[in-house]
Amino acid sequence: MKERIVRAVAGTLVLLSLALSIFVDINWVWLGIFVGVNLLQSSVTKFCPLEMILTRFGMKN
Repeated sequence: MKERIVRAVAGTLVLLSLALSIFVDINWVWLGIFVGVNLLQSSVTKFCPLEMILTRFGMKN
């Protein structure tokens, strides 16, 4: 369940950053870049800050 939440949040943030960079300011693209880099590093290191946050809030697998 946590993995699905992480993917949903990441996808939502990437789409949100795309929309904000088109309609508000191009600098919002940095949010999407940050999310993408975080996804890449979590695939290599198996460390994901959002998973830690969800665990602290009591979310089980």
